Amino acid sequence: MDFTEVELFKIVTHHVGNKLRDEKYFLSQEETVIEKETKNYLLKYFLSSVRNEELYRFSHTVDIELNNIYSVVQDIFNDSASFILNSQNIAKLLYESSMHPKIKDGQLNIVLFANAIIDKNKTDAIGIFKSESNAPFLQIEKNNSKFNISHQFGFDLKELDKGCIIFNTDDEGYKVAVVDRSKSAEAQYWKDDFLNIEIIKNEYHQTNQFLGIAKQFVTNQLSNEFKVTKPDQVDFLNKSVDYFKNHEVFDRNDFEKAVFADENVIDAFRSFNHTYSSENEIDLPDSFEISEKAVKKQARSFKNIVKLDKNFHIYIHGNRDLIEQGVDENGRKFYKIFYENEM
Repeated sequence: MDFTEVELFKIVTHHVGNKLRDEKYFLSQEETVIEKETKNYLLKYFLSSVRNEELYRFSHTVDIELNNIYSVVQDIFNDSASFILNSQNIAKLLYESSMHPKIKDGQLNIVLFANAIIDKNKTDAIGIFKSESNAPFLQIEKNNSKFNISHQFGFDLKELDKGCIIFNTDDEGYKVAVVDRSKSAEAQYWKDDFLNIEIIKNEYHQTNQFLGIAKQFVTNQLSNEFKVTKPDQVDFLNKSVDYFKNHEVFDRNDFEKAVFADENVIDAFRSFNHTYSSENEIDLPDSFEISEKAVKKQARSFKNIVKLDKNFHIYIHGNRDLIEQGVDENGRKFYKIFYENEM
C-alpha cells in the first residue's frame, strides 16, 4: 500500500449510537465541509494507522453478493454520485451491528479516496472510519494584553479507533486493510458482524502464521516433552527466524530438519502443529513464498533473552555451543560463556 499520492475526494460524517442502548443515529444529508488545510490532518488521522500487513476481503457463507457492505461499496465504486445515499446505508448497517453493551457510540466518516496505490497499481478507495474516544485539548488565544486558555474535545490524530480501507481492485471481494484497536471479544463485531471479512491467505499471512506456531511450540510445549534448557529454547527460536531470513521459499520438511534436527522433536512439533492448526482453523501449505515483512514483525516477538533472577540478562544471538550451564560445589547455578573479543 502506498498513500503518498492519495487525495481525499469526498467525505461525509454520520453519528452512530449503540442500538442495544437505543442511542439512535444521525445521518448527514450533505457532504462534510472541511477547510483545505484540514485535509492534510484528516489524511494523517485516517491513514497513519493503516499497516501494510494482513489484508482481508469481503466474504459470505452463501454468496458474496449477499454481503451488505460489499454491495454498498460496489455501488459507490460504480457510481460516485450515489456516495451520500450509500454512506447513509453504511451507517445504518453499522448501527444494526452495534448490539453489544460495550460498543461505544461515535462519529462515522465515510471517505472516497483517489490515487491510492496497492500492488503498484493506482486506484480509488473507500474508507470507513469510526471515532469513539473523545479527548480534551487546550486552546490558547491572544486577547489584547493577555492570553485566554480554554478547552475543547476532539479526536487524537494518533488514535483512530476503528477503520478500514477498501481498494477498488479486480480481486473477488476487493482488498481490505483494517484498523481495530479494541482487543476484547465484543470488538470483533467490526470485522465479523459489520464488515464480514476474511483474511487473504497470501505469503504474509502464511509466514506470519507458521512462525507463530513455531514460537508457541518452542516456548509453551517443548519443555513439557523434553529436557530443554532456556538457552536451548532461545537457540530453537533463533534457528526458526534464521531459516525464514535466509530462504525465499519455505519448505516444511526442510524447516523441521534445519531447526529441530532430532526426529523425536520433529514428531512432537508435527503433532503440536496439527492440533494447534485444527483448534485455530489454520490451513497452511507445505511450501510457500516467504514474506520479509512478516518475518521482521514476528522476529520482534521472538525473545532471545535468558533472565537470571534480577541480576543478569543473557542475550543469545548465535552459537549455542558457546554457553554452558552448571552447578558449583556450593549448589550455586552458573553459566559459562566463551568469546573471542570484548565489544
